[in-house]
Amino acid sequence: MKKLWSPRAALLAAALPITTFPFTAFAQTSVTLPPTLVTAPRFPDNSQSLPFGVSVITADEIERSGATTINEALMRLLGVVGRQDFYGGGEYNIDLRGFGSTADSNQVVIVDGIRMSEADSGGTRLAGIPIESVERIEVLRGSGSVLYGEGATGGVIVITTKAGADKARPNGGSVYAGVGSYGLRDLRANANVGANVGAGNFSLDASAQKRDADNHRDNFRSRTDAEALTGQWSGDHLRIGARYGRDSLDSGLPGALTLAQFESDPRQTNTPTDHAQIKQERESVFAQAQFSEWEIAADAGTRTKKLRSMNSGSDYDYDIRSDDASLRARNSHDFAGVKNLFVAGFDSLHWTRDVLGTFGSSSTQRSTAWYLKDDVTLASGTRIGLGWRAESAKKENTFAPDAIDDRQNAWEVGASQPLGNGVTAYARTGRSFRFANADEYTFTSLGAPLLPQTSRDTEVGVRWRHAKGNVDVRAYRSNLTNEIGFDPAAPNFGFFGANVNFDPTRRQGIELDATQQVASNVDVRVNAQLRDAKFRSGAYAGKDVPLVPRRTVAVRADWSPAAQHHLSGGVQWVSSQHPDFANSCSMPAYTTADARYAYDWKQAELSLGVANLTGHKYYTQAFACASGQPTSVYPEPGRAITAALRVKF
Repeated sequence: MKKLWSPRAALLAAALPITTFPFTAFAQTSVTLPPTLVTAPRFPDNSQSLPFGVSVITADEIERSGATTINEALMRLLGVVGRQDFYGGGEYNIDLRGFGSTADSNQVVIVDGIRMSEADSGGTRLAGIPIESVERIEVLRGSGSVLYGEGATGGVIVITTKAGADKARPNGGSVYAGVGSYGLRDLRANANVGANVGAGNFSLDASAQKRDADNHRDNFRSRTDAEALTGQWSGDHLRIGARYGRDSLDSGLPGALTLAQFESDPRQTNTPTDHAQIKQERESVFAQAQFSEWEIAADAGTRTKKLRSMNSGSDYDYDIRSDDASLRARNSHDFAGVKNLFVAGFDSLHWTRDVLGTFGSSSTQRSTAWYLKDDVTLASGTRIGLGWRAESAKKENTFAPDAIDDRQNAWEVGASQPLGNGVTAYARTGRSFRFANADEYTFTSLGAPLLPQTSRDTEVGVRWRHAKGNVDVRAYRSNLTNEIGFDPAAPNFGFFGANVNFDPTRRQGIELDATQQVASNVDVRVNAQLRDAKFRSGAYAGKDVPLVPRRTVAVRADWSPAAQHHLSGGVQWVSSQHPDFANSCSMPAYTTADARYAYDWKQAELSLGVANLTGHKYYTQAFACASGQPTSVYPEPGRAITAALRVKF
């Protein structure tokens, strides 16, 4: 079999988009562009000089795309692979770099400085964050372990709300009402008010969303409510505030189908009485201060999550509480033409889960971490960065014979070099890690303890930013040792199936992000990934990791043919993937398309959007093979039309 990636192939792949994409900027005179700031490095930083890839989605792009949740925005605008979540309500499992069923445990989600990722396998609920409240989504590609800790080998999703963006805004807001296919009713509201108080400004932001839908299957009706409120005061050198948010989901659980059932009637269900409710609440406080060359920031928050569900006649209920705190500081100074950025921080987490009922259990995780990162930028523009993190974790469960009490380190070395005309080359290497979560270390093969998962990560890339767009292409490789996951063939006291440390695995691939203004009223965005996720040795040597497609391509365009008229749409193609470890069958590739037309009239916008434009019949989630065909299939929706009115004030 041909190798997917080699240094030579990576170089050619990196050069190809730049030489073939229909850009003309290299023929132009060099232009100095204002820096694009991103907050994924935990403080605002110039994205052009970073030694790793960061993709950014703005509130305007989300609005034009018609995305109704953060998950949908990531899939539509960045071509990220998503698989339908069991609980519905618009939730999807997002997979940044090919981790399949354990993707959520191998990437970190941050919302306004607070970690949202769970310490179990229940998934991070993003659909509960009102989409109207989101100002920006940043996706840090590849390891973010130095800054964000365990479980960040695949990347980090950083969500910043309008209230968290720390920028001056006029008083105003918007209301949105939409109706559509599958009984959709969607109501949203967002508002902010501010006033001068003392030597600074006090502002109050509020967002709410209510979404009801019958959805595309029997016993899949869902009702979602979400609210968020932020109050803050900011002066010349200080910003302090508090946030509150809550969301709830009430949904039927239609369960999986056989392939024959899917092909005959994808709307049917085998579990007509299964049902779930999820409720979350979030409270946090934050502060930022600037003293001369120092910036200091702190966040502390509490989050609770309650699940109540009925699955095939059995209850599964639990309560989660997570207490998070972080303190970080950055020093910036110049000396003899050399710019130095030094970041130091401390993170702590106390997470508990109580599973209720006769066979209930209690799980606890306590972790603390220190990290240091220093970046030096020479007068020539060369940037060199070093980072180190030490993290300790203690995890206990009343059903587990042994607790996890361990300490792991993450490190990275990176560099970027400007090459002229807006082109920058970059590279980095490092080490990342994760510990087994509460559902993994309590159900292991023959009771064997799970070792920490570690990874050696390498990435090289080149980005080109010019007046009408940008290109970022990168090649990466992560060699994992003791990867943690569920092996259905693992022996387990008389039956099979348990969580194990797999034999060595590897993730590698090439990614392309590009945007281009092809005309004054037409913008195009292209995202493509070529990935390979394989077992390097052992019983599954040479096999693909399940639920990881090798290729994905997404193309999106925004067009304003005349004043007040706006058209947007996109096409996403995802190649076939295997649902099983033996790779004995394949889920078919699929292509989806969406389109949206909007008309502006004074302060109102009327829109008509269509998802799955062609009505393609497909599925993104399956878990087994039977007679050479996928089974345990979860169908996706057919064509869905939404008509909406948005009024801004």
